[in-house]
Amino acid sequence: MTSRPEPTGPGSPPTSLSDGVRVGALRGWEGPARADRGGAESGGEQRGGGGAARRSPMTEGSKAAMEPSARPAKRSSGTAEAPAEPGESPKRGRWAPPTLPTEPSLYDGPFPFYRRPAEEGRFSLDAQRRYHPDARQLRYFAPPPAEHPDPAFDLRHGYRDRYVRRDESRREGLEHLLQWVAGNRDRLRAQGDAAGRPVNADFVTWRGHLTKVLTTPYESQEGWLLAVSLFRGTLYVSEVETAAARQQREQRSDMLQELAYMGYKFERYMCADTPDGSPDPTGVVNTNEAFCTVVRTRLGSHSLLFAGEVDCTDPRGAWPEAPACYVELKTCKELHSPAQRKSFYRHKLIKWWAQSFLPGVSRIVAGFRAPDGSVAALETFETMKIFQLIRGDRGCWKPAVCMNFCEAFLAFLKRVVTEDDPQLVHLFAWEPGSPVSYTRHRDAEHVFLPAWYVETISRGKRPD
Repeated sequence: MTSRPEPTGPGSPPTSLSDGVRVGALRGWEGPARADRGGAESGGEQRGGGGAARRSPMTEGSKAAMEPSARPAKRSSGTAEAPAEPGESPKRGRWAPPTLPTEPSLYDGPFPFYRRPAEEGRFSLDAQRRYHPDARQLRYFAPPPAEHPDPAFDLRHGYRDRYVRRDESRREGLEHLLQWVAGNRDRLRAQGDAAGRPVNADFVTWRGHLTKVLTTPYESQEGWLLAVSLFRGTLYVSEVETAAARQQREQRSDMLQELAYMGYKFERYMCADTPDGSPDPTGVVNTNEAFCTVVRTRLGSHSLLFAGEVDCTDPRGAWPEAPACYVELKTCKELHSPAQRKSFYRHKLIKWWAQSFLPGVSRIVAGFRAPDGSVAALETFETMKIFQLIRGDRGCWKPAVCMNFCEAFLAFLKRVVTEDDPQLVHLFAWEPGSPVSYTRHRDAEHVFLPAWYVETISRGKRPD
């Protein structure tokens, strides 16, 4: 269903991530060259090519947004503290915390440096959601021989009697990722790091959290809330469920729950339990089960260690090594017109791209479902070629904007969260139409790094 990438020449778009180059500095991605990053910390290489760089709104707009404003700070309830600039004391009634703007035009520049993601490890979650430091839940891509399955996949089958749902009310945070980090800390320890960090990464988080950050400049419906703590030189980022998200989850209609089931059922039709096996679509769909890859990469000057759930690997694909061997499986309603496909490219493909591009997943295979719940067609999207589908749409999203905003957001976190204390939590909040803002909290309600992890990393003990 895919072919090997063609070699690229001068001026032609790269088709794979390449270590040491600025991935995706592609025609159609570039905006005005910038003399500085307008919020990115120093240490990364200068952007924008040779010659005098033209200033963009990012330079002035972000600078103004990062600095204290003369407006009075809003008082927060509970135990939230007024944020203070590093080295300064908060001045009640005279100082407002800095914010980060999210308008796409401020980040419309060359694609930033993004290192080819490398798989550091993997782990599995079983049917009871128990952690295992191995690949027992990895499944294998086994598509039908044609792009139009015959007989058609019935994505509704088993919804009433063969569906085990994960308890979404239990907020897991970084729990499983931290179990992996604790079990692998000997090889994660910074080599020659003057700071002596026990985890050699600027940020530890889930891929899904970064996906939300990447798509923020173009998101118009759902906000987010991210908790951040600095511990032993590494920033940990964990999502907090917003009130709106909790209400949507608790009031989710049966139709939406069935649509979610269809996505999992599609995986049953497309994956086998062994490299040479065949799919068993009659099996139980249990959303507790998961296979996760742990990836290391770098965006600009920011080193990242994150984990993400992976649907399957292709043992016969063009890219045999992880993470490029992994395949993301998606479902979407059938598209009947150019207008529907244009809307699909603008609003859904951005999230698919971000989710796969971050960990270096090479392909997305989509099943387009008919109204009766059957799969009418299959379509493969190569992650590194998705930009070719949208570059002709002037009103569409731009990958460079997404990545530039993520880089600026990470620099913003570094600038704000400077006190190394796992009991201190900064909550970064964003709602559509507003800049990213934050509050500080020291109460136990907001602490998300578990005591066992803090003790293990601090004292070098092995986790139980």
